[in-house]
Order: sequence, then structure tokens, then C-alpha cells
Amino acid sequence: MIDATAVRAVNAMTARWARAAVADEGTVLAAAGVWPLLALLAGGAGGPVRQELEGALGVGADAATALGGEVLGALDGMAGVEAATGLWTRRDLPIRPGWEAALPPGVRATLTGDGERDRKELDAWASRRTRGAITEMPVPLTPATLLVLAGALTVRTDWVQPFRPGPLVPGSGPWRDRSLAGLTRFTEDLDGTLRAVPDTPAGPLTLSGVAGGNGLDVRLVLGAEGVPGGEVLEAGIGAVAGWYEGRPGSALPPGEAGPGVRVMEVPSRDPTPRMALTTPRFTVQARHDLLRRAGLFGLRTARDASRGHFPGISPAALALSSGEQSITASFSAEGFWAAAVTAFSLAPGSAPPRRTAKLISVRYERPFGFLAVHRASGLVLTAGWVTEPEAGPATMW
Repeated sequence: MIDATAVRAVNAMTARWARAAVADEGTVLAAAGVWPLLALLAGGAGGPVRQELEGALGVGADAATALGGEVLGALDGMAGVEAATGLWTRRDLPIRPGWEAALPPGVRATLTGDGERDRKELDAWASRRTRGAITEMPVPLTPATLLVLAGALTVRTDWVQPFRPGPLVPGSGPWRDRSLAGLTRFTEDLDGTLRAVPDTPAGPLTLSGVAGGNGLDVRLVLGAEGVPGGEVLEAGIGAVAGWYEGRPGSALPPGEAGPGVRVMEVPSRDPTPRMALTTPRFTVQARHDLLRRAGLFGLRTARDASRGHFPGISPAALALSSGEQSITASFSAEGFWAAAVTAFSLAPGSAPPRRTAKLISVRYERPFGFLAVHRASGLVLTAGWVTEPEAGPATMW
């Protein structure tokens, strides 16, 4: 089981990053793929960089390297999750054995200095570790590159209860009158799949849980109209962690009971209450330059090439030259899949009815967030915001 301190720290970074990164366009991010690499760097950092990384990580640098290695191992041990680490160094760059010992065994390879050859090797690693979803290592290689530290993370789950595909044409909002690739399913599990959270820093939220068969869940998050996506997603992460009081589906009153939620009585032969969840199918892709938000990741001073910052990694003077993440996520009728590669490079000085029944209609018909969560630990593996769902048929006929 993953360390609870690490879960809180990774989720906190996910929330901060989501608030900063989500704007008018859709995006997806995986702090679970960044945090362990930053932890490995922190253990080898010195001076102001060590302090900045401690602030970003939420843990002390003395324990960070070991904890980063433990998180990588725990991720790879989760059903439906694959995590991999890669380290490439120039042949003439000495690496401190104590730091390298915290990495998974057998991950170190050599940078030859031949840019084309090294690029092919790193791209092949990214593609292989993400089953072809990410075809390029998201880091530039230059003659000055001495070290590349990379992590790959894939998340996959098949729904316990698949959705039924069908047309979806929203009647209002930014997707009004668009034909979308809709997904719908009915369930009698009102409390396990729906939670209305009326009071968060982002206002009221609706969270719909979609359970995977391997211990992974996806939570769809809808806020009130007009609330910025970053605020909705940040508050959604807090709601998943139980920071805000919410009400389960069975406790919701008739009428409009939350963003996108309507509780009503409908004609039915079976009086059992049910919920109808409707959402569009989506695929979201993003590439993040982590140094654009260097303060968020504790990397501001690490970019200063006038001196070295990682004496615990190598006796050679090293400064951070790049840090990027490429990621893609898809939500379909059958399941959810996401893949991310993060890399950092260091250079010198990544029928007729008889009765009625309660029906809760939950519809995601305008931009919304999603969180892929490890059920047992509460670790948020990926987070994203959907603004461009997949299109449906051009005609209903």
C-alpha cells in the first residue's frame, strides 16, 4: 500500500497544478507522474533548491529520495497501473551510488552524445512504456545534456457496468445543439455513484463515481455554470478526500439538487429508485512545460545554470535545463485509459406503467472535470478538464 503521507502530498500537488493549468481549453495532467521524480531530485539537491523542492513536495528532502522510490514501486504494484523510471547519463558523468540505489534496479542507460541516436532511444522508451500512446520523450536533447530522468505512467480500467452509447444534444450551455457521442447508464446504486457537495470554495459540486473492475475509479466533477475549471477541479480533489460535507444520491430532495442533477418521479412498473448518468465520450491530450510553473514544482532556482544544485546526484555541477510532461486520457463506454511521460534533463552549471419511481438524472452537458482515483488509497492518478468532447453523428437519421 502506498504511504499515506505521499498520497496527501501528491494529491495536494495535483490540486495546485489543476488550479493553475486549467483555463479555457481542455487539459489533463498527472502529478502522480511528476511527484516521484521531483522527490528523487530533492534527495540529491543542495542549497536553496533543496528547500524549494521540500516546499513543493510537502515532505523533507532527507526522506524524499527513498519515498520517491517507494511511490514508484507502489504505483507499479497497483492493478491497472504501470509505472516505469528511466535514467540516461553521459558516460563521463559520475553518479553518486547512494542516490542511484534509490532508483528501481536496472533503469540506468547511457547518453552517447549522438543526438539522433539518443533521441531514437528515448522516444522508443516512451512509446514502449506507454504502449504507443506517447511516441516522443518530452524533453529536448542538446550537446550539453548530461542526464535525463524520466517516468512513464499508464492507467487503465474497464467499467464494472459499461455505458450504452447514444446521441447527446445539449439544450443549453457552450455545447448547445451540438451532436455529441453520448454515453448513458442506469444504476440502482444511488449512494455509491452520486454525491452532491453543496458548499466548497468553488461553490456546489456534483461528483459521479464510475467504478472500474480493478480497484480504479473515475470521478466526474461538475460545478455551477461560469465557475472556472481550475477552481472546480481543485475543489473536486478536496471533495474526493472528504474535506467537504456532501449528500449521497438517496438523500437528495426532489427538483434541482445540484449542478446537472434533477430528482423526479417518473411512471414505472418497478418502484426501485434509479439514477441515469449521461456524459459524452472524450479524449484529452496535453503537453506541459513544467518550468513555466517552476515555482509550483520547486524548480525556480534549479534552472540557474551559473552553478550546480544537485551535489547528492553527482560531484559534477548540474542545473535543470528542461522538465515536461506529455499525457493523453480517454473515457469510453467500456472504460478509461491514460498514459503520461514526464522527463527532466540536466545540463552543466520531463410499457404502460402502474406506479411511479424516483429517477435521478445526472447530465454532464457542459465542460466538466474528471479524476482517476486509486480506490483503496485515494491517490489521484490523473486529473483533467473536458471542453471538447467527441462528436456524435452528423444526423439523427
